[in-house]
Order: sequence, then C-alpha cells, then structure tokens
Amino acid sequence: MSNKPNFVPGLAGLALAALTVAVSGALVSPPASASGFQISENTVKAMGRAYAGREAAGNDVSVVMNNPAAMVDFDTYAVQVDATAIDVSTKFHGSGTDAIGQPLSGGDGGNGGGVHGVPAISFIAPLGPNWRLGFAINAPYGLATEYDAGWMGRYQALKSGVKSTDFTGSIAWALSPQFSLGFSVIAQRATIDLGNAIDFGAVLGGMQVPGFLPQSADGAVRMRGDDWKWGWQAGVEWKPTPQDTLAFSYRAKINHHIGGTAYFTVPQSVQYVFTQAQLPLFQNTAVSGAFATPATANLSYWHKTMGPVSWGAELSWTGWSSFSHLAIDFANPYQPDIDQYYGWRNTWFGSLGMDYKLSDQWTWRAGVAFDQAPTRDFSRDPRIPDAGRKWISVGATYSPSANVAFDIGYTHLFVGNGSVNDMSATGDHLVGSFDNSGNLFGISMQYTF
Repeated sequence: MSNKPNFVPGLAGLALAALTVAVSGALVSPPASASGFQISENTVKAMGRAYAGREAAGNDVSVVMNNPAAMVDFDTYAVQVDATAIDVSTKFHGSGTDAIGQPLSGGDGGNGGGVHGVPAISFIAPLGPNWRLGFAINAPYGLATEYDAGWMGRYQALKSGVKSTDFTGSIAWALSPQFSLGFSVIAQRATIDLGNAIDFGAVLGGMQVPGFLPQSADGAVRMRGDDWKWGWQAGVEWKPTPQDTLAFSYRAKINHHIGGTAYFTVPQSVQYVFTQAQLPLFQNTAVSGAFATPATANLSYWHKTMGPVSWGAELSWTGWSSFSHLAIDFANPYQPDIDQYYGWRNTWFGSLGMDYKLSDQWTWRAGVAFDQAPTRDFSRDPRIPDAGRKWISVGATYSPSANVAFDIGYTHLFVGNGSVNDMSATGDHLVGSFDNSGNLFGISMQYTF
C-alpha cells in the first residue's frame, strides 16, 4: 500500500502515547491518604493525633516498620493489629473537546474514589536485656481510582490501581538507657493494574481513513504488572531526659523493575484497517518499566508532663523527586519505548498532637497536620489531581487490663482542588478541576505477654 509508511508513524505514536498515559498515570493514584500515592496508615494510635510523635511516644508496636530503634521501649512480647478504612472522594467538574473541537461526550465520571481497607500487623520479641527483634506486614503505598465507563475523561483515565506490600524484619540495640539504634530489612512487592480508553476514531480520522471521526471508535488498554525488591531502613532513639524522647529514621528508596502485560481491546472496524495495512499494532504485548517507591526521613518528638497531658510533633520528608521520569519498554517493536517527564518535587509533612490520660483505662488524643503535594501544575492530569492537604484527627485508647489495649481513630482530610488542563495522546482536551476530600477510620488492638 502506498500510504503504509505514513500509517506506521501515526499509529505507532498513538500506541506510545496511549500506553504512556495508561501506565504512568496508574502509578500515582490520587486518593492516597498522604501526598502522592503514599499510605501512612499502619498505626491507629498515632493517627488519632495526626501522627505527631509516632516514633517517639512509646507503647506502639508499629515502630517495627516506622523506627526500629524504638522497639527497645518494649520489655515483653507484643503484637498489634491495625485496620484503617480510607474513604476518599474525587469528583470532576469541567468540560472538554475532541481533536476537531467537538464537545467530549460522556458524564463527569462520578466519584473516582471509594472506600479501601488498609491492614497492618506488627510483632516485637525481646532478645535479652538490650536487644529486640520485630516483624511487620503493611502496605505503605497504593490505593486506586475508577471513573464511570464512557466519561468525558476516559481517554486520560478509567481505572488505576497501585499497591506495595512490605514484609519487614527489624532489630534494635540499646546502647544505654538513653540511646538505641535500629535497622530493618524490607521485602517489597509492587503491583499495578490500570486502564483507559483509546480514541481510535481520532487517529484513523486524522489519517483520512473514510468513516472515522473522533469518538466514533473507542477501544481500550489495560496493563497489569508486578515486581519484588529489597530495601532497608535505619533509626535512632534518644532520651535526653526522663520526660523527652527524640527519634529519627531514614528509609531508602526501593527501585523496582515492573514486568507485566498490556491488553488491548480494538473495535472490529479498526482491527480491519490494521489487518489491511499489515500492521501488528495494539496487540497484547509484554511490557517492563522502572518505578521507585521514594526515600523518607522522619523526625519525631514526644514530651511527657507530670500531669495527664503529653504532647509531641512530627516532621517528615519524602523524596518524591525520584519520580521525575517514567521509562517503559515494550516487547512489541512497533511500539516505541517511553521516557516521560513528570518532575515531582520532594515534600514535607508536619504535625502537632497530644494525649490526655483520663484514667488508667482511657486516654484521649487529638492532632492537626499539613501535608504538601508533590505534583506540579504542568504535569497534573485526571490520574494525578493531587493537592496539598490539611489534617484534623481525634482518637482514644481503652485498656481493660494491663496487657490489652484497643484504639480507635478518625481523621478528616481537607484536600485542595486539583486543576487539570490536559491533552490526551489523541488530541482530546480536558479542562476543569477535581474536588477532593477524605476520611480515615481506624481500629486497633495491642496485646503484650
């Protein structure tokens, strides 16, 4: 066919762009409770005070995965189970046009968020007077978005899912009653599951194939992949006075090489054109890509007064700049590799909180926090409507006996609106903003023996 050389670059470029949008967007699911796709919910007790003093307040087994040095505060065996429901809402308001300026069909996508459960379990065992051993399982990154099928932003996003599961082993050494060190080894599994629509009508119409116009022949792409990698964490705890505790921890970033498969749904009319042109495009193919969960650093402070009130603070840094580029390699040689720039920035989280010990059985707590967003205006799209958020938290502990404690916690997230002005690979232009909010509900049980 005389027009085959012109056909190949256009269709291959669409394959590149469509998978770029699908893959890169799903790695940054917007409704995570913390900035980016970070999930902090591994301790309901600390959540009740917006994580102020999370590593330094003591009596929280989750330090196995947050700062292993603080495990020395436990003199007995201890196990803790936490479960948090993250209820997030992200709703689009706006409009758009296709490649020839016609309004995009479809609705506003409904609520792209939902309710997601986040479990965590941690265990500490004493190994003599100065050593502690701990194990934990949690999900530090993830969550998902899913918009209504056929919504006006379908060419940018339909379904996105990302999750990492950590299996942590930790050890702590008390050098003195005031100072301890800790180290963790982490086995992390990262998984992705994502998809969006493809406007084949826009591409074939742009190639002047008769019978095709934008939005006239929708297809879809979906990708699934996973990877296992090792990571590490180190921490210190210092008690300069009997009333004051300082804790610092650093967690290294974990570099993943995701491997999986891209699945395509192609309308029969479009597949006929490809067959006639003898182009093996938009066929299921293996894919791989580089992806990193970021480095973090936490500084925690806690002060115990002589009365019923104790208070603390938390300052955390997340190295989101590691998500500057997304590189994806395709097994199908007709689909070029991807190297897309995102330019996320590093972020800070800060909180203040307090405990009020009402009695031997009851403790009440509250806290406030501010969390920066890593996204930038130029790279924000429907999969990344993230914005800065403010926290307000309350919680309580009930201890019916000396070795059993139950915790509850609630947080409301005031999330800024995420504006988008995004052009899809096929020229579909979406303009508007996402109204975002969130609520966290948690329960926990701790048992020492």
